[in-house]
Order: sequence, then C-alpha cells, then structure tokens
Amino acid sequence: MSGVASWLGAEKHADKRPFLLARAKALSAVRAWFTAQGFVETDLGALVPVPGAETHIEAFAAGNGYLHTSPEFAMKSLLAAGERKIFRLGHAYRKGERSDLHAPEFTMLEWYRAEAPYEQVMDDCMAIARAAGEAIGASHLQFRGASIELKAPAQKLSVADAFQRFAAIDVRDERIAAFANANVKPNGDDTWSDLFSRVLVEKVEPALDKNAMTILYEYPIPEAALAKPCAHDPRVAERFELYACGVELANGYGELTDAEEQRRRFTAAMDEKEKRYGERWPLPETFLEALAHMPPASGCAMGFDRLVMLLTGARRIDDVLWSAAP
Repeated sequence: MSGVASWLGAEKHADKRPFLLARAKALSAVRAWFTAQGFVETDLGALVPVPGAETHIEAFAAGNGYLHTSPEFAMKSLLAAGERKIFRLGHAYRKGERSDLHAPEFTMLEWYRAEAPYEQVMDDCMAIARAAGEAIGASHLQFRGASIELKAPAQKLSVADAFQRFAAIDVRDERIAAFANANVKPNGDDTWSDLFSRVLVEKVEPALDKNAMTILYEYPIPEAALAKPCAHDPRVAERFELYACGVELANGYGELTDAEEQRRRFTAAMDEKEKRYGERWPLPETFLEALAHMPPASGCAMGFDRLVMLLTGARRIDDVLWSAAP
C-alpha cells in the first residue's frame, strides 16, 4: 500500500502529546469558567438545512443538508425560546480552509448573553484566555516571536481609527474611491467589501501591536454581518474582533434582532455568493422567524484551537488537534 500514512505513530504522537494534554486542561477550565458564570452548555447537532450565510465560506454538503459552519443560528434561536446565557464548545466545518491557522474541522467556542452590552463579551474574551492559561500554567500568549502577558489589558481601537492611522482611509465613506489614499486599485468587479478586506489584511492587521491583545471594534455597516448598528453612529456596527500575536482569535457582536434587515443582508450575501461561486444557500427561514422574538443580546465566537496554540507556543493548528484534519 502506497501513500503517506495518516497514522502518526508513537514518536510523532509523543511530540504532540504535551500540547494535547494542555488542550484537555484548557477545555475543562473554560467549561468551568462558563459554569461559574451561570451559563448553560448547549449540545447542538452538526447537520443543518442551512450552513450559514457568508459569501466567501464554503460548506460541506452532507445528505440532504450541510455540516454547519457555525452554531450561531441554532444558539440565537435558543435565546428566542427563552435561554439567557448559553455556550457551546464543539466542532465547526468549513471546506477548503487549510493552513497553519486553519483546519476544515475545528473547535469553535461560542457564547451568548441576553440583555448584555457587547462590551461584556469583550471582557469575557480576556477572562476566558486567562482562565485557560492559569489551568495549564501559561502566563503569556506566544506565536512566531510575539509574546503577550495574559494579565495585561487589551488595547481597543476603532476600525475607523485603525484605517485612518494605518492606511489614511475613512471607512465610513462607502464609495470605492475612498480607497484611493491607500493606493489600492479595484481589480475587475471588486466591491467595496473586497477593498476593505484587502486593506485590512495588507495594511491594518500587520500594523497592529503583536505584543498586546488588540480589540478592533465598530466595523462599518457593509461588514456588519449579524451585528446591529451603533446607536451613536448608524454607519458603523456593534462588531469587534480580538487579535493576539497577529492572530485573529474572536469575533463578537451586539446582535441584530431586526428580522427584515437581517433578511436583506442574507439575500445580498447570497446574491454575491451566486455571482462569484455559482452557489446559493437557502435562507434560514426558521432562524429569521425566531429572530423576531429574540431579546437584545451579545455574542462571540472564539477559535479554541487557536487559543490553545497561543497558550502552548504551538507552531501550527495541527499540533493541538488530536488527529490532523484531512
């Protein structure tokens, strides 16, 4: 039989085992933290009729449905049904994602607080990282030469300030011409969101302090996804992302509860998906029906594998997975 064996063997497994043992301790610590905070752990199935609503994410088809790309729809539906504080630690699936920081099957930590501002889930992110670090005896996050003390507070920077500082762009201007100052020229049929993503990846993210946790907050409305507009400025949304050592760790929202606005956003995302990739997912009608009954809430998704990587100093995501994803 030819080909590369998928079985690691005793020697390679021995190299990984310290990371895996640390992962197990971190997993227990995170669950204990949520329990102490009064959260209920949910156990949601992976097979769903609608995998998500993202333009650029590819899902695995399975039977008459899909493997979910996130448990978000199901968890928010539970909030609409009456749950107040819930979390889930489980696998999510995204086809074609494979790198030192990506695996097609990965562990997502997702949690929601009803009647809580989104600043609360920002604080949760820091507390979770510290609880996991304490469990494994880690005082720092580390990756590719960067190091962050877990006890240090996070820096907070609005997306508008970051784009102005690092790329001389006003992202509250929704014209493509606004990107001229950054010498970013549209390629073919690039949209405003395409140019935003390019500047974020090429100019903003590399300029963030890799030796401090950084929270980018108030994303422009075209990048709001499932976040609600800010009360003080409807051009931006209650969305944030947490970065550490140059790695995106978490993505959180003050949740949008306007079902009609969410339908409009989903439809626009699927129109763009069909235009680019020739694929269109059905709209999550059950979720949209539930959304009309959902209380004000905030939620966040964190890449658990990435957190373990940074706490243990692992070089790649496969180092902290019990079995390497295909």
